[in-house]
Amino acid sequence: MTEQQNGSEKVQIRIPAEVAKIMKQWGGHSVKLAAARGALPMSGPNLVTVLFLFVHGDNEELKQESLNTFNTLPAKILLSALKQRDLHPTIIDLIARLRADDVVVIEELLRNPMTAIKTLMYLAQHGSREILDRLSYHDEALLKAPVLKKAIINNPNADKLTRVRMGWVEPQAKPEPPPADTEQDEDSVASDEAQEAGEDGFSEEEVGNFEEEILSKYQQLLEMPVSEKIKMALTGDKEWRTLLIREANKMVSSAVLKNPRITEGEVLAVAKSRSSSDDLIRIILLNREWIKNYEMKKALVIHPRTPLQKAMRFMTFLTEKDIKDLAKSRNVSQAIVNNARRMLMTKKH
Repeated sequence: MTEQQNGSEKVQIRIPAEVAKIMKQWGGHSVKLAAARGALPMSGPNLVTVLFLFVHGDNEELKQESLNTFNTLPAKILLSALKQRDLHPTIIDLIARLRADDVVVIEELLRNPMTAIKTLMYLAQHGSREILDRLSYHDEALLKAPVLKKAIINNPNADKLTRVRMGWVEPQAKPEPPPADTEQDEDSVASDEAQEAGEDGFSEEEVGNFEEEILSKYQQLLEMPVSEKIKMALTGDKEWRTLLIREANKMVSSAVLKNPRITEGEVLAVAKSRSSSDDLIRIILLNREWIKNYEMKKALVIHPRTPLQKAMRFMTFLTEKDIKDLAKSRNVSQAIVNNARRMLMTKKH
């Protein structure tokens, strides 16, 4: 157990034996420096603990090296640490602040029950649109700390649907007073209408109506029983499918992929979303027509819930450029990275 200064407060962190060896004088400064650079063989959780201790220690060189390592550490190492359900909240908080834009890392951080409300508040105030979207579904935290909803609403990165989900109501614009002279010639009216219409031919009023329709559907969804949601998922239009594919209930989200009106583009968006469940990925894999698409194969290789054997089979269809990208990617498993490197080596020989 060690007591560590974290800002103005002191926290106690249990030190594993492997970490304790490095924190003592065993090997001296050179060994600590190697640890700060992530160059010593140790498990992900232990490495993250060492880096945290150095960041909050007195040695400026170790602190800077550890911060650099934190910022460049492969996501899989941070994920292995975040999967530890006894990871100290202050370590989780540091990861959140240094990797706030890393959706893969933050998704796992949101699952960890040790994540503190102050960490979630930081993400609510500074997170990207994708992070805010995921945080807005964290019902347990939102019930425990309703102030998170206000922080999400006030974050300029939050999209309209996310804000509405948090309880935001769009203020109604005050109607403009009628002009003194209501007579206009036909040419003037036509000119005004042309200015109001955008390049796509929709006026501002029409775009507003379209957004209101989506928001109205979301509000209906809040009152809808599961049986109706499933029915709407199977038969509804694109707006309904967009809303229902994100439902936590697997029967509802899976039904969306069985909707005969769903487009290949919508399915590809599901395959590209790292938050898509195992069930959704399994349904996509079972559809031969969908997986003929090159971009679909590529998305499934990258997706963390695609079975490894399937992902490696799809890799044989990828271009050399995409294989090179996978060989140095931080967002796929080490097995995929190693397989990509083997494929590149085979092509050289």
